[in-house]
Amino acid sequence: MNGDMLIAAGILVASYVLIFSEIIHRTSVAIIGSVVMIIVGMMAGFYSQEAAMEAIDGNTLLLLAGMMMVVGMLRPTGVFEYAAIRMTKFARGDARLLLIYISLAVSLISMVLDNVTTIIIFAPLTILVTRILNLNPMPYLMAEAILSNIGGASTLVGDPPNIMIGSAGAIDFTRFLVHMGPIILVVWLCTTGLLLLLFKRQLGKSTQTTIDLDESKAITDPQTLWKALLSLGLIVLLFFIHHHFHLYPAFAAFIGLALALALIRPKPESLFGEVNWSVLVFFAGLFVIVGGVEGSGLLHLVGQNLAVIALEPGKLLAACLLLMWASALLSAAVDNIPFTVAMIPIIVSLEGLGVNITPLWWALAIGVGLGGNGTHIGATANLIVVAESEKCGIADARITPANWMRIGLPAMFTSLIVATVVYAAFFSFFL
Repeated sequence: MNGDMLIAAGILVASYVLIFSEIIHRTSVAIIGSVVMIIVGMMAGFYSQEAAMEAIDGNTLLLLAGMMMVVGMLRPTGVFEYAAIRMTKFARGDARLLLIYISLAVSLISMVLDNVTTIIIFAPLTILVTRILNLNPMPYLMAEAILSNIGGASTLVGDPPNIMIGSAGAIDFTRFLVHMGPIILVVWLCTTGLLLLLFKRQLGKSTQTTIDLDESKAITDPQTLWKALLSLGLIVLLFFIHHHFHLYPAFAAFIGLALALALIRPKPESLFGEVNWSVLVFFAGLFVIVGGVEGSGLLHLVGQNLAVIALEPGKLLAACLLLMWASALLSAAVDNIPFTVAMIPIIVSLEGLGVNITPLWWALAIGVGLGGNGTHIGATANLIVVAESEKCGIADARITPANWMRIGLPAMFTSLIVATVVYAAFFSFFL
């Protein structure tokens, strides 16, 4: 490891210490850290302003902003209140059943709609449901983020790294689901059981009250609701077929947003107020910081060391498991997108050396899909529920970095151990 790598790693670690300690707000840390990374990188020669701009994933940021605005137009119609009342009645006041129902719903939807969009829709709904039942929303918000990340890992469109892996490995939707679906199902069941155990104290309270609210009266603006649902339906349709037309997911979201703006015509100042700019700026800063780490060559060094193992005779399974765990641990600390981008050309290059790279694709997908659950900044969905917990105004509901790691780390390691056992036992299936 050379001096540039040490400098970049030092800035990354210092930024993360400040983020997790909450001495300074995470968005401020991201801005400060990104500025320091660019200045130091320019002085040392491993980073530039142009590289920093390229490191910012505009597709992710615009996708988030677009979906936040669409959901912002849905919110005043009363559709979330309607769904909250229906879900509350379905759970019959049982806190554990409610967690299972919500988690199952977000996991299934995350298989066909990316997990970030799913959480943007479900997080405010979860707050409403728990308010009706007088429950702490924190366990539900955390569970839906963790399990939506797991559910999204099972399909080609469920998580952005999956799309990149599928494109590089020429893997279609069906093949991806057939290989990832079974292992993710086992992981999901084990993780759900673990979360019920970890949240046993918070979920011990069941209201057992009769819910006599009339959901038919919850919809206050049916005309706007249908216009917003039409726009959302267009977005979902485009998410399924966008790759055939070479459209970015963000552009697909903005096509639906444009339709909603034309049909509903909201006031711009109120609409832009629905966007959580703090989250977007935080991610932009984090992309710049991680881009500096990538520019220093540190991520490439990790990949090269993995390649050395993969080239040794009889060590392919060991290389796959190492890739799975390394990508998971790094995805808990840095965004999984830059790591995936760095690993794809390395894996492709191994094919020219005679290595069967097919199992490496599955190992990478499992690692980046499960690793983000370890910390509150390991996945975009995590940060959405953290921000929602801060907005709800309930002191006990706030998800701190320490709160997240107390649940997220056991969930991450349990899911990785389960995935490792299943992957190793059926390794020939992944060849």
